[in-house]
Amino acid sequence: MNIVYHEASRTFHLYNSCISYIMTILPNGQMGQLYFGKAVHPREDYSWLLEMVPRSMTSYIFEGERTFSLEHVRQEYGVYGSSDYRMPAVEILQENGSRISDFRYVSHTIQPGKPRLAGLPATYTEQDDEAMTLTLQLQDPVTGVSLSLLYTIFAQGGVLARSACFTNQGQESVHLLKAMSLCLDLPDHDYEWIQFSGAWARERHPRARALEQGIQSVGSMRGHSSHEHNPFLILKRPHADESQGEVLGFSLIYSGNFLAQAEVDTHDTTRVLLGIHPEWFDWKLEPGGSFQTPEAVMVYTDRGMNDLSQTFHRLYRTRLARGFWRDRQRPILINNWESTYFDFTEDKLLALAKTARDAGIELFVLDDGWFGKRCSDHAGLGDWTPNPERLPQGISGLARKIRDLGMDFGLWFEPEMVNKDSDLYRAHPDWILAVPERNQSHGRYQHVLDFSRKEVVDHIYAQMAEILKDGSVSYVKWDMNRSITECWSPALPADRQGEVFHRYILGVYDLYERLTQAFPQVLFESCASGGARFDPGLLYYAPQAWTSDDTDAVERLKIQYGTSYCYPVSSMGAHVSAVPNHQLHRVTPLHTRANVAFFGAFGYELDLNRLSQEELAQIRQQTAFMKQWRGLLQFGTFYRLESPFEGNTAAWMTVREDQAKAIVGWYRVLNTVTPPYTRLRLTGLDPDRLYTVTVREKNRAGRVVGQFYGDELMHAGLVTSDQSSGESLEGGEASCDFDSRLYILE
Repeated sequence: MNIVYHEASRTFHLYNSCISYIMTILPNGQMGQLYFGKAVHPREDYSWLLEMVPRSMTSYIFEGERTFSLEHVRQEYGVYGSSDYRMPAVEILQENGSRISDFRYVSHTIQPGKPRLAGLPATYTEQDDEAMTLTLQLQDPVTGVSLSLLYTIFAQGGVLARSACFTNQGQESVHLLKAMSLCLDLPDHDYEWIQFSGAWARERHPRARALEQGIQSVGSMRGHSSHEHNPFLILKRPHADESQGEVLGFSLIYSGNFLAQAEVDTHDTTRVLLGIHPEWFDWKLEPGGSFQTPEAVMVYTDRGMNDLSQTFHRLYRTRLARGFWRDRQRPILINNWESTYFDFTEDKLLALAKTARDAGIELFVLDDGWFGKRCSDHAGLGDWTPNPERLPQGISGLARKIRDLGMDFGLWFEPEMVNKDSDLYRAHPDWILAVPERNQSHGRYQHVLDFSRKEVVDHIYAQMAEILKDGSVSYVKWDMNRSITECWSPALPADRQGEVFHRYILGVYDLYERLTQAFPQVLFESCASGGARFDPGLLYYAPQAWTSDDTDAVERLKIQYGTSYCYPVSSMGAHVSAVPNHQLHRVTPLHTRANVAFFGAFGYELDLNRLSQEELAQIRQQTAFMKQWRGLLQFGTFYRLESPFEGNTAAWMTVREDQAKAIVGWYRVLNTVTPPYTRLRLTGLDPDRLYTVTVREKNRAGRVVGQFYGDELMHAGLVTSDQSSGESLEGGEASCDFDSRLYILE
């Protein structure tokens, strides 16, 4: 790992064993992009990568010279309007109405490690030798606005973290209308674009198409990263697949409005932009003021999409997530929501907890409905005090009884929201985001508190901190159940209303930071109607997230498979729920519901007291299995093997770091009659090691299939053929719809 500046050629080379990133100072003083890809030999001059030729209808920078145009060179942080006609990375409105900028190189610093980004989540280092950071200092000589471009290259993996910081060193105020975290110009467009899109209950489905001339983009203007599109983008070569080929990944560590965009010009070069969505963004920079963009992470590999994902997994699991729970196995929990909804009493909760304890479950989580006048979703949000009619001894009394059973206690909050039928709203009707004299839209009968205001965040913090301390709460499910409308704050003047969306997210981060620092051993799980804010920004504070409100095992195959392209298994909250499923009304076998949920932060979301003794016995087997294997399931190296988007079967696996053990999940949606013989090629194993393979299917504890060398399992494949064609035969049970198996390799 190194960062080198060659003064004679005015080039920067950031490199490790995996990647090289090369930049140059262009003839006009702006920064140009020369190369990003597989590591190349260090040398002093890469000027041959900067090509400049005259073209008709091109505008040129220098009087009398017809080769240097910003339109036809690759840039580090493109600016529109002075010979570059592509979409820019930055736009600054000045007092004279101009939006032209000219950020020229002034100086640079190279330092070991990685600086923090004030008030924002970001990747980090624990030792200085884990990374190096280059800061390019640029300045616009007319406005006096300075621009710091930050580049951190990590010692391990093809990872480059980027961000930008603006400081107004001039005499006049300016308005920052666009400030992207990342701008990357690529020399060709021979890529497939993969986005991760969906809606409530079907989040993060991969959608692929070829890059073509023009603009392709996804984003969110909902005030949060959203169910609809995730702030993550893959560009892969057409021939690349899970195991080979060039792939680039772009991820934004941010939880608010975002834009991910690729523009292919008519000369077939590609510009990638990633950052805060410029629509409705307007940040006033007064003299002396600064603005820091969120961090964007770029990953390059020539070893396929599994390697790309594993690079993100390692980085986000160990150098984005923080704190007590970062490296710890997650407790098996039961959440009461789908078993009781709002209809519960303390006695009903304790009865559920006792059965859960007997089944081997470690953590009881009380969901919505414990506070204020919250007997439905019409009232109570904002009043974070226990309802004495439901909990006569409050949260502390219930928590003490849960702990007496030998379980930990967790609690649900939705701190960013308020119902109009609440004491908080009646006392502070001006604390919601709303535009004067305009309609106030609601979502789920609730409104959004103005977290751009410190006094609002302070009030919610005080309430939550008292509950967490008084109840000795060990887990928090932090929900967020509606998008932002009528985004306006009375706390800001008219010319700063474009700051509210971002200031809101900064308020969310501030509340998370204060709570996680005050209660460092509490496990926080982020939630936003399931997956509406499943993004890297929140992983910095909450090491796991509720992956989706859809708990159907078959749909979860797609959701968890798509999520795995960027996010580690340890971050995915995954529960076994009741049947018929509450979202799709589908009936799936209990063993399949568990076999899907095992690959995540595992738990249950159903009324155990309605199950048969046989089903409870299965759950005891499941919790015992999870306790034995959760270290591997949650922290092993994860591989996708067969996509649920492409056929009737799906498969994935996780391998221990030393390759001594692995677990394979195999799933089939619909049963087949007299099926063909099938084999599944595994990956990530030691080719010279002999593995004993045990299969867990249906209600069987497991049977040994045989012993095979790693190279046999990876090249010849693991036999997954059914042992019967519809009738039960010795050695296996009859197959069924929504079937699954786990294969344990030791």
